[in-house]
Amino acid sequence: MTRVRWLPALGAALCLAAAADPADRLPNPADEARARAIFQETRCLVCQGQSIDDSDADLAGDLRKLIRAQVKAGRSDSAIRAFLVSRFGEFVLLRPPVSAETALLWGGPFAVALIGLCVLLFRRPRPVEAIALTEEEETKIAGLAESPLI
Repeated sequence: MTRVRWLPALGAALCLAAAADPADRLPNPADEARARAIFQETRCLVCQGQSIDDSDADLAGDLRKLIRAQVKAGRSDSAIRAFLVSRFGEFVLLRPPVSAETALLWGGPFAVALIGLCVLLFRRPRPVEAIALTEEEETKIAGLAESPLI
């Protein structure tokens, strides 16, 4: 039973070990942690749905090397992000900042939800009018009710 307890920890350690080539890692653990945090906020331009930390694409590897070089050079996190945005555009950030250009991106879902809520709340149900049947229709209905089922 004790083997089962350490199995998830071993799996997590192997996943972390496979996440980056040890030769590429920065010697200072604090700098490596900073670089990894930036990796997780940077979009892989090939995969587009993953961060460069999760991607195996060659371009993601090049971006990781670029970010590590910038961290090693002593640049701040915001300066590195600004460099990436100037080179690749705001699309490179997984969480783009709120600005005039991204207002629709950030506000669009809330606007659609608000419009949908207003439609649901202020929609007027149409009154159902009772339609009187003619005597002929009443007779047909009464005949159907009395007839045996086939």
